[in-house]
Amino acid sequence: MGSTSGKRVGRPRAEQRPDSGLSARDELLLVAAELFTTQGYAATTTRAVAERAGMRQATMYHYFDGKEGLLAELLESTVTPSLTLARELLADDTRPAERRLWELCRSDVELLCGGPHNLGVLYLLPEVRAEKFEGFHRARADLKDAYGRLVAATEAGAALDREELAVRTDLVFGLIEGVFLVGRSEPAFARSVADAALRIIG
Repeated sequence: MGSTSGKRVGRPRAEQRPDSGLSARDELLLVAAELFTTQGYAATTTRAVAERAGMRQATMYHYFDGKEGLLAELLESTVTPSLTLARELLADDTRPAERRLWELCRSDVELLCGGPHNLGVLYLLPEVRAEKFEGFHRARADLKDAYGRLVAATEAGAALDREELAVRTDLVFGLIEGVFLVGRSEPAFARSVADAALRIIG
């Protein structure tokens, strides 16, 4: 016999968010970024991410294999654009290395501070040490190497011995990555950090 109650049969749809214009995949990443940085990674469930994005948990698994997949994508998004730029700058020998390094520093700070959520805090998660995040660690190591090569190409960097060059590279890279602790997104801040990075080199 058919239902006479007038109600739809079946499971109710998950609550819909206002239309953001994002693809389902990007919506999941945006929601995950919000929840991971406000509620904490360990406290966030895949169900919470899916429901906040307005979809079923099972649907989410069409895009990501779980929380780890979401976190890995978010982490890599903080590195890969800067790595692409760094490679372009390394290949450009028409400008002084100091200028190219400054541009990389400024752009990297803008990337780390410019999003709606402070993804830099995710670097501190103990879970990030797992093999699942090897792509992030590899890209980050490649980016640091690019920083080192640009530092070495500067006039001040060329005068440093190998050990001191490694120290200065660590200091510059640490300065850039550490901007999430300040969390300022205005362009003047990015320029000031880039200026400070060049002063570190000497």
